[in-house]
Amino acid sequence: MKKIDAPEVRWGILGAGDVCEVKSAPAMKKIENSKLVAVMRRNGDKARAYAERHDVPKWYDSADELINDPEVNAVYIATPPHAHAELTKRVAAAGKPVYVEKPMARTYAECLNMNKTCDKAGVPLYVAYYRRALPNFLKIKELIENGTIGDVRLIQIQMYKPVGFNTTVSPEDNWRVDPEIAGGGYFSDLASHQLDFLDFIFGPIVGVNGFSANQAGLYKAKDIVTGNFRFENGVLGSGTWCFTCDNSSELDRTTIIGSKGDIIYPTFGKAYVAVKTEGNKSEHYDFEMPEHIQQPLIELVVDDLLGRAECPSTGVSGARTNLVMERMVGSV
Repeated sequence: MKKIDAPEVRWGILGAGDVCEVKSAPAMKKIENSKLVAVMRRNGDKARAYAERHDVPKWYDSADELINDPEVNAVYIATPPHAHAELTKRVAAAGKPVYVEKPMARTYAECLNMNKTCDKAGVPLYVAYYRRALPNFLKIKELIENGTIGDVRLIQIQMYKPVGFNTTVSPEDNWRVDPEIAGGGYFSDLASHQLDFLDFIFGPIVGVNGFSANQAGLYKAKDIVTGNFRFENGVLGSGTWCFTCDNSSELDRTTIIGSKGDIIYPTFGKAYVAVKTEGNKSEHYDFEMPEHIQQPLIELVVDDLLGRAECPSTGVSGARTNLVMERMVGSV
């Protein structure tokens, strides 16, 4: 069943900032039966500059004007998380599908409200957890489903980042470490990708506990989190995220341990999957990422809206990830 009454998806973007330069928005013009027709930023000069730079026909400095543009029939919310719930409510009220950046919102409660709003309006809600559609992560899913490492026993996530890993902005100007805007700092920004992908492979996490702290005092958000979790299917996992270590300790590694071997991969940076199986047999797979990293997922969103396929990243799955993170840091 089609989810829009049109032969093509005509996108409007709320918050055409950095994520829209390469990662996402340009793909909307390259996908079959998809167009980018309008962008919006509160700063009109920046909105106009983006539209001119990317050859977008319309620009706005008002969210409501873009939402109510009759040519726009689907809306991508690319703002920081604090605006996601309110903008989703307004887009849904206009009867238009929503594609929202990750994390889905600041809190699990906001996520539930977003899902309720879209359900009531009868519009679909998608979340930009694009690793669900990238080739390296699909390879991991394939290896698990094929039983390459046997029955999965344990998952271990290790992410250690030095204090200066994000040097583009100072803490005072970085919304990602302001809980009022982002919800949960770098943990929420980065761990959400890791935990959502594991949800994609293994299903919902049903048991969570953890500890968190702000050890360095550089900003308001928590800068270290440890957590344990259990999936509905019985697989166990643990994770440690620290964002104030030394450069020498930097690490991004997830290990999936099975009864017949293990799989190791990074979530960010270089894309590879390393597999070790019985008899110490090793295989290493390297992958090239698409120029626009969100394009494979946006293609699935477009296909879903046009009734050609099903998108695996929805408001329901996105909300589960928020709930897991909140339980790890002790918010719920």
